[in-house]
Amino acid sequence: MSACSRRWLSRKPRTDYRISGFFLIKEVVLLKILVASHGTFASGIKSSLEVLLGKSDTLSVIDAYIDQNDFETQLEVFFQTITEGEQVILLSDLYGGSVNQKLALYLTRPETYLIAGVNLPLLLALMLNNEPVDEEKIKALVKESREAIRIVEIQSNGVENEDFFGGS
Repeated sequence: MSACSRRWLSRKPRTDYRISGFFLIKEVVLLKILVASHGTFASGIKSSLEVLLGKSDTLSVIDAYIDQNDFETQLEVFFQTITEGEQVILLSDLYGGSVNQKLALYLTRPETYLIAGVNLPLLLALMLNNEPVDEEKIKALVKESREAIRIVEIQSNGVENEDFFGGS
């Protein structure tokens, strides 16, 4: 079992504390992630993630517009499974696309975030994250995932690069 898989399997829900009157109340904050896409991209990225981390109840997917299932109804069913206090991160394939536009309608729900242009490094980072998620944390994870997109080139200077990922 890989280190990533061990870390994923030992993942615990986030615990927050709030003051209510004279009492300190412990709240468990769970995270739910929904990837929605045009076609089967969402299922595909989930499949890749499961190869790397194993199955998870945290992640749900909706493959929109591939059959007679209404996308809006599927979204409603997903949100019916969300309990008060759970954070929701919505991930879409394309900024401004119809999937993204329908997901944006749910941003009025507290603790709900929407990220367009999902990639595997971003989804991995979100799934392995054990810290509270807020807008600042999400922006940092998005920035890191953008940096994972690289053009891979062969060095033509005749010198072998010993560190594939560390070279310039």
